[in-house]
Amino acid sequence: MGSSFGKLFRISTFGESHGGGVGVIVDGCPPRIPLDLAAIQAELDRRKPGQSKITTPRKEEDQVEILSGLLDGVTLGTPIAMVVRNKDQRPGDYKEMEVAFRPSHADATYQAKYGIQAASGGGRASARETIGRVAAGAIAKQLLAQSHGTEVLAWVRRIHTLEAAIDPASPTLEAVEANIVRCPDAAMAEQMIERIEAIGRDGDSCGGVIECVVRKPPIGLGMPVFDKLEADLAKAVMSLPATKGFEIGSGFSGSLMKGSEHNDAFLPTTDGSLHTATNHSGGIQGGISNGEAIVIRVAFKPTATIRKEQQTVTASGTATTLSAKGRHDPCVLPRAVPMVEAMVALVLADHWLRQRGQCGD
Repeated sequence: MGSSFGKLFRISTFGESHGGGVGVIVDGCPPRIPLDLAAIQAELDRRKPGQSKITTPRKEEDQVEILSGLLDGVTLGTPIAMVVRNKDQRPGDYKEMEVAFRPSHADATYQAKYGIQAASGGGRASARETIGRVAAGAIAKQLLAQSHGTEVLAWVRRIHTLEAAIDPASPTLEAVEANIVRCPDAAMAEQMIERIEAIGRDGDSCGGVIECVVRKPPIGLGMPVFDKLEADLAKAVMSLPATKGFEIGSGFSGSLMKGSEHNDAFLPTTDGSLHTATNHSGGIQGGISNGEAIVIRVAFKPTATIRKEQQTVTASGTATTLSAKGRHDPCVLPRAVPMVEAMVALVLADHWLRQRGQCGD
């Protein structure tokens, strides 16, 4: 329970941060889909630790092994199992945390719920669990690209108090990947990098906002009433570690507008397709995609595990202090970009299969 996501395109992830490995089983992928295995590895490379001076120094190659579901790079329609072996575990870094709860981490709540928890690295609460999501999301991306030419692209919009003004129509993958913070605004990216480094040197951490756009999404995705597309997108991205907020389209700023300002007027077309003059709806109206670009934003809190000394308690409730050791990102956002893309792609792939099953192509 709790480790599976999706209805028709369904994934189940497994593994702990400092266990033998982590991975995913993808069930429901249609047969005869040619997969670019190098593209799956490329997505994992964007997520892996130790890739820059502003991420955790843990060194993992995160080489994916595909155990089933393919024949000569083509899907069989059977479950696709993928695993990444953990190589650079250091359980000893977490000895103090076995008896003292990290403030704002999952240690205390996992212990209260289960009466037991992984002794090192956060276990299933660790962002290392997202390896399976990113690998599965890479398959979903290819499925969407081949069927509809759909592109899912995310970037860092804000770090701490530094925010880039970015038109969602403009970023490219090359611009996002041009710097280590994954912000397509080069000038702002330099400031963001400096801010993360300064906060990290102080033993602290920071959060921010990731923005994601879906270009050329299939029209008609989403189902009333409880399976609205934005509802499933919200659940998907809010299941990622450290997430605390979700917006789509105008988001909270739309609450400051009048209806006459916010409504997306329809434009005449020659082929009967839908097209709007503005996109305050973020590509979804009535819970169903209208064919315009889907635009969402996800807020991430500061990394909970920091080197600064903090007040906390032991499992028995005794007051103590904790200055965390181990290797942790001072800011999760640069590595969370492919995680957001993966979860968005998984939702769209699942809804596309559901739409195809209910209404046909």
